[in-house]
Amino acid sequence: MSERRTRLLVGVLAALFIAPLMVLLVQAFADSWRAPGVLPDQLGWRGFEVAFGSARAGDALVNSLLVAFAATAISLVLGWPAARVLGMRRLPRNGFVFLLIGLPLLMPPYLAGFGLTEWFIRLGIDDSLAGIVLAHVTFALPYAILILLSGFNREVEALEEMAATTGAGPARRLAWVTLPALRPTLIAAALLSFLVSWSQYGTSLAVGAGRPTLPIVMLPFIQTDPEVAAALALVFLAPCIVALAFVARLQRTPL
Repeated sequence: MSERRTRLLVGVLAALFIAPLMVLLVQAFADSWRAPGVLPDQLGWRGFEVAFGSARAGDALVNSLLVAFAATAISLVLGWPAARVLGMRRLPRNGFVFLLIGLPLLMPPYLAGFGLTEWFIRLGIDDSLAGIVLAHVTFALPYAILILLSGFNREVEALEEMAATTGAGPARRLAWVTLPALRPTLIAAALLSFLVSWSQYGTSLAVGAGRPTLPIVMLPFIQTDPEVAAALALVFLAPCIVALAFVARLQRTPL
């Protein structure tokens, strides 16, 4: 494929990606937009004023960020040893093992959340941030394990063994060999775990409806007030875009 055709293809794909976001951006500031008008009749800040006129949307944003960061950290901490054991083939990597890892992903989020709620009520963590975090880990952890799994291989094991022969202890091997070798994989696992938690709706609704997250607050406005929904959607997209930009910069930064 020639360079000109490649640029054209990239341009078309970029346009297809940006077009819905531009409509969302216009909708968020459209105080009045009557059909069949192509452009809004009146622009303003009503969508954001209504969205954040009460503390509910602000609290939901803070809750979503806290839960997403906590779920990401826990998923990485738990997923690291599991991926290492499977990646180094210290357990047989058969289909049954991967079925167990991915089993939560086969259930609808609300159904999984409903089942977890029964246990969380008994544990006294229903309608709490801790309960929401644990529920999100149920879905983020399989992704973290499967992505980290691709980084643990014979090459990494060989590098660790070489470092051990020079007298490097476990902590130094981790800091000087394993983490640098798995840096791209670790970043990808962290990003996907964050996005999975950030976008959870059904699980958050079932487990912690008393502690609203941003998707729970945003969804009712989709049918009742599209302008407010678009404003909240832009707020919802902002951390995702920041996370993607941060990851892209980290991937370009030399070790």
